[in-house]
Amino acid sequence: MGKNTQVKIPNIGDFEGVEVIEVLVAPGDEVAAEASLVTLESDKASMEIPSPEAGRVASVDLQVGDKVSEGDTILTLETSAGETTGTEAQQDTGNGGGAPAKEKSAPAPARPAADADIHAEVLVLGAGPGGYTAAFRAADLGKQVVLVERYPDLGGVCLNVGCIPSKALLHTAGIIDAAAAMASHGVSFGQPEIDLDRLRGWKDKVVGKLTGGLAQLAKQRKVQVVHGSGRFDSANRLKVEDGDGERTISFDHAIVAAGSRVTRIPGIPYDDPRVMDSTGALELADIPDSLLVIGGGIIGLEMATVYAALGSRITVVELTKGLMPGCDRDLVRPLQKIIGKRYENIYTDTKVTGVEAQKKGLKVHFDGPKAPATATFDRVLVAAGRRPNGDRVGAEQAHLYVDERGFIKVDRQMRTNVSNIFAIGDVVGQPMLAHKATHEAKVAAEVIAGQRTVFDARTVPSVAYTDPEVAWMGPTEEELKAEGIDYEKGVFPWAASGRSLGMGRDEGVTKVMFDRESGRILGAGMVGPHAGDLVAEAVLALEMGADAQDIGLSVHPHPTLSETFAFAAEMVDGSITDLLPPRKR
Repeated sequence: MGKNTQVKIPNIGDFEGVEVIEVLVAPGDEVAAEASLVTLESDKASMEIPSPEAGRVASVDLQVGDKVSEGDTILTLETSAGETTGTEAQQDTGNGGGAPAKEKSAPAPARPAADADIHAEVLVLGAGPGGYTAAFRAADLGKQVVLVERYPDLGGVCLNVGCIPSKALLHTAGIIDAAAAMASHGVSFGQPEIDLDRLRGWKDKVVGKLTGGLAQLAKQRKVQVVHGSGRFDSANRLKVEDGDGERTISFDHAIVAAGSRVTRIPGIPYDDPRVMDSTGALELADIPDSLLVIGGGIIGLEMATVYAALGSRITVVELTKGLMPGCDRDLVRPLQKIIGKRYENIYTDTKVTGVEAQKKGLKVHFDGPKAPATATFDRVLVAAGRRPNGDRVGAEQAHLYVDERGFIKVDRQMRTNVSNIFAIGDVVGQPMLAHKATHEAKVAAEVIAGQRTVFDARTVPSVAYTDPEVAWMGPTEEELKAEGIDYEKGVFPWAASGRSLGMGRDEGVTKVMFDRESGRILGAGMVGPHAGDLVAEAVLALEMGADAQDIGLSVHPHPTLSETFAFAAEMVDGSITDLLPPRKR
């Protein structure tokens, strides 16, 4: 026969009169041991109270808005006869020589150190792709996790003001450009009508769906989220400022995932609203008639793609001798050929020496071989790179080593010079890419959980979602030459691809390099539609140690763009039939 047991608020530290913000069960519900019953929120933190054992809810004594303290009744639970619940043990104080009541009580949120408001087994600073992945993986491995994020929504720069909203707008740009291109194929759609409010709303809806999903995943994993700006106070404490006050979190281990920020260059009036960084550009305040993009890297060229499709006249200025520094020149050339026709001007090997805010525009001063001395633009987008936030986390208080550029040095287990503090993502070094951060995040969480693992990726792919897209992995041909590595390469032009021709896009190229001695793949890249989707096969080939024959003998569907990777390998293998194989030297 079952018995009724009153489940009470356990020891919740020094909090009194804590508000009930959510009741998670109702009479008649069957609950498992450790299942959350209610959520409480103080001025310092929120916490969920678990059930001490399995049973059926007979009645609930609390409702949202109630103020509770230790010992207040949450609900009555029908349990099996003869079992002593954690709550009963807490009330049983006369068991001569038994353990103290608090040690017998039901599991409760970890207690903070004496001088802290919250305690975490694992504290994660920053909730971008690396941070939330680290928090979720640590929670899945049984750790009690606190995730600190300075912005209202999880996801960091990438989800909120970076990767995701930019790709939503780039998709829009691609549709506009593709529709215009169909006119030469006999199908005309007319000029697009741009409703900026609706476009902005759709972009924000995409972002909201993803960030809302993260919040739900954090809740399901019982990851406690604390909003505010965090700085280390010591190697075991973090102070979080949220605008309304300060709270302190003590921790056993910490993972720094503080990301990066936009690099600012001198001589630019950043207080003028016509000067934008990538975040401002994604807000789509208007469509300027003329836009100068300072920085011909991935971010700058992606945003140029968006605004060009929406109707802006684009000028790009790049400090180095070529667009997209670090990318194979054979991949950049097809892109530059196409955007050179779409954009008003592209100035490479050119420096912006100053920007003057004038009533009718922004007067920009240039120093470069082909650039004018000055030109005036409606808006200026500064996309000159990003710098790590290692210098903004109070590293000195934790004795955490940060180099002169703001990077935190780590080993292959993502461990810093302080044994209980780990770091991942943009803050630990190049490349500053979300997909690198997520893999580093799992390593850090797993090491903290006691697993033997290291970050051992042989390559991290890069993608520019321009039109055409550019993607690459491994060393470029220029880097192989500089290192003196003997290699052979296969290049397949998409002009010989039936799929590419059917899309009206023959500008693409797939390029693959192999070690001449071992035959194994060293690097690869593609330029053309969906290049970012194609590069993953090259990454897998590198990780698996594939050679040209392995790739060529893998049956690829026809007609597809993925065939071009196999065809490039066959150019090296000598088995290509869609083109004449090159002569072997």
